[in-house]
Amino acid sequence: MDLKLPPLGEGADSGTVVNLFIKEGDQIAQDQPVLELENEKAVATIPSTGTGTITKVFVKAGDKISVGQRILTISEATSDASPKKQELARKVESQPQQKPSGQAEPHPKAEAEPDEEEAPVHNTGLAPAASPSLRKMARELGIDLTRVRGSERGGRIVLADVRAYIQKLQGQAGKSKAATSEAPAKPAAEQIDFSKWGPVSKKPLSPLRQVIARRMSENWRAVPRVTQFDQADISEVMALRKKHADTYEKKGGHLTLTCFALKVVVDALKKHPIFNSSLDEAAQEIVTKEYYHIGIAVDTEAGLIVPVIRDVDKKDLLQLAKELDGLAKKARDRKVSAEELKGGTFTVSNQGGIGGGHFTPIVNVPEVAILGLGRGMTQAVVREGKIEPRVMLPIALSYDHRVIDGGAAARFVVDLVKGFESVTSEQVALR
Repeated sequence: MDLKLPPLGEGADSGTVVNLFIKEGDQIAQDQPVLELENEKAVATIPSTGTGTITKVFVKAGDKISVGQRILTISEATSDASPKKQELARKVESQPQQKPSGQAEPHPKAEAEPDEEEAPVHNTGLAPAASPSLRKMARELGIDLTRVRGSERGGRIVLADVRAYIQKLQGQAGKSKAATSEAPAKPAAEQIDFSKWGPVSKKPLSPLRQVIARRMSENWRAVPRVTQFDQADISEVMALRKKHADTYEKKGGHLTLTCFALKVVVDALKKHPIFNSSLDEAAQEIVTKEYYHIGIAVDTEAGLIVPVIRDVDKKDLLQLAKELDGLAKKARDRKVSAEELKGGTFTVSNQGGIGGGHFTPIVNVPEVAILGLGRGMTQAVVREGKIEPRVMLPIALSYDHRVIDGGAAARFVVDLVKGFESVTSEQVALR
């Protein structure tokens, strides 16, 4: 039997082989890992679907393979099947299967390219076999029956054949219309020989970097984005973090500013549900979610990965601290699953650990907003007529202007700032 690459999930049809765990001549069991495949920001393990001896391997590390492509051939164990039975099974499989009486058999031509003109099926010069009522209907609809493949004995055309032919014509017309209304194709990128001006080095884009580049470009083109800027006084938050950090460490959690940000964001999303929504362009509807799954942008050596923490509103700071640590480690080790990258309703990108101030994050479609946090800096701030040193956090909220107006964004940011400045010791202390 051949082991082929199975479906990888929604929107994914290919990947790159990272590791190959087998070789020709190996014995393999069902569900035994065969290879690791890098796809859509995750690395998935592909298991064997059979048991036996590997007789041929068709891929190697670094190969890009698609769904349905052969990975290897297995000579299956035959202890429960005699050679005679196997030969009989092969003969049965090679026989053309009988179709049930009256059931139309699909015509191979239906799978031809939609732009290919349908050639006449009946070239005898005689009218194709069909009932008088069907001929009348074809005349009224302007259908040439010589182009319709009959599924009954002798090529006789029945109503199901005409219906299938009409559906195919409609599909061709729809694709033709879409092609003519399509935006002009992007001009081919110019290839420049930079070595003319000095030494260079080259390395190919990794599959992950290709995914990031494609998605960022798509999101940039699709979303009319606006970014709202502000600052939040996190002096109390940082004092509380310092006070309780050791206690959280002993409980297995690392208390960071991102933990506080998650709670503050969820409170703001509950007050402003439009920020926890998505735009369904096909249905022209705004879909508001009643769950709070927050994506966390993680900087890795391979590139940006955004795993999702689910049901943030139902978890306390310690649970969030533990989950953040676990997801960040999995993302950096490229062990995060494809499912853990899906279903987000809002994203937080915290660059404070690296440095920098305000920036303009790109909305992570199909979400409608993303929060960017910079590095908290001690600044001279006027409070009640006095100048005081305070730790100020740069905030940057990017949002989809098709769904969210500037006034709503300003109110959301005001509540975010209030949230950061209203964290209490009771919310942080562990019981």
